[in-house]
Amino acid sequence: MNGEGSGTMSIIQEFKAFAMRGNVMDMAVGIIIGASFGKIVSSFVNDMLMPPLGLLLGNVDFSDLAVQLAEQGADGKPVLWKYGAFLQSTVDFVIIAFAVFMLVKWMNSLTRKREPGEPAPAPPPEPSAEEKLLSEIRDLLKARG
Repeated sequence: MNGEGSGTMSIIQEFKAFAMRGNVMDMAVGIIIGASFGKIVSSFVNDMLMPPLGLLLGNVDFSDLAVQLAEQGADGKPVLWKYGAFLQSTVDFVIIAFAVFMLVKWMNSLTRKREPGEPAPAPPPEPSAEEKLLSEIRDLLKARG
């Protein structure tokens, strides 16, 4: 062999080690769960939150607000500055962000809190004599250089 195959194999092995590392797998799971959670949040906002808010606000929709900049663009349609679509997206974002905030706040309240009279968790046990000795040896070796 001329060495090229071993270099390619090394890259493949490195990539495999990288892809199978815990961080990458955790991130992949997080992205998948996040995409699924995004559907739940969208459904919550669109199907549960927006209908009552729409009734409360009188079905206000800013999407159609625009200023005509020119009679006709290159495609034959008027050139519009659609500031209403931006306003509507901003309002939608604030509502979604608030809904997610309330959901996280609710989920945090579900975690068990320590009662006022309840003792604090026990501190970790003291290292054994053997662990202390090994730590001293390690520190001495580090100090030597």
